[in-house]
Amino acid sequence: MDTLRRYADLLPLSPGALDELPKGWLSPTPLIDAPAMAKALGVGSLRIKDEGRNPTGSLKDRSSTLAALHAMSSGQRDLACASTGNAASSLAGICANLGLTAHIFVPDGTPTAKLDQLRMFGADVLIVRGSYDDAYYLCRDAAKEFGWYDRNCATNPYLVEGKKTCGLELAEQMAAEPADWVSVAVGDGCTVTAVHKGLTEMVRLGVIPRLPRILGIQPEGASPIALAFQEDSDQVRPQVVSSTADSISVGRPRNALRALRAVRASGGSLQTVTDEEMLSWRERLAGASGIFAEAGAAAGIAGLSKAVAAGLVGPDDRVVHIATGTGLKDAGRIKASQTQFRYVDPTMESTRQALGRPSPV
Repeated sequence: MDTLRRYADLLPLSPGALDELPKGWLSPTPLIDAPAMAKALGVGSLRIKDEGRNPTGSLKDRSSTLAALHAMSSGQRDLACASTGNAASSLAGICANLGLTAHIFVPDGTPTAKLDQLRMFGADVLIVRGSYDDAYYLCRDAAKEFGWYDRNCATNPYLVEGKKTCGLELAEQMAAEPADWVSVAVGDGCTVTAVHKGLTEMVRLGVIPRLPRILGIQPEGASPIALAFQEDSDQVRPQVVSSTADSISVGRPRNALRALRAVRASGGSLQTVTDEEMLSWRERLAGASGIFAEAGAAAGIAGLSKAVAAGLVGPDDRVVHIATGTGLKDAGRIKASQTQFRYVDPTMESTRQALGRPSPV
């Protein structure tokens, strides 16, 4: 059954709103065992919820779909959002399916693959000469002036409700073997807030016996929420961001306080990783699990490694990592020249030489 229809009783949609949902658009994403990765990290078990399997390749399809259905039920057909790529792609994708218009504001420097998605989906795209924050506030002002439905985080409460379906699904999938920890990347704070809300509701409904501890990870170059957590403060100071993880590079997070409260309520932690650690563990994740995550989606794996080394996550702990988006979103940033591929002539002799195998006697 489609995800939103399955959890209809837990979602704030008006009667009949789900009638517009394309059948098969949002199906449950898999929870995949990754024993080799668990061994590399030094944890008891690791399962990965692969949100890259969603229609446009990220967890944000959940929030954009719910927002689009709400917009339609409100009689609105022009929707707007600011994004570093994933929210834009998800909104443009569902709008293309439903025959709506997506007005997208993206900061200069957005990955080409994400811009290609927007073009293919037929979105109305404006590239803002500035940061994500610049794009966010410009989009908010434009939506207000032109009467567009505003899909932006913090402005629109339906986004958390859409994203919480990831937590609802995860609870059902791990009901027989609940996780001790759930790791997830943190940008604006909406996703970690929503996952916590979904898991909490499933504890209340008796689907899982207890709430897992949440490990939220931010890149060092974009870590205002993690820094506030480490200072045991609610004062989130804006930051000029510098990180290759565009999907979670937010210097002025709009859902920061809710994210802090969610992580604290779970008994979890917010940590930081360097870009180098994140990119290294992304490659290790792909090689040990077959899951190719974008840089930001692999941040939680890098964070788990540090949390294990610090004794925060134990060697027997059961861990779930939420890979929030596919690596195909920023594949253009990976230089093939970094790997020394071997070339062969179309002969077995050349192949043997390349592989260091002897010629048959």
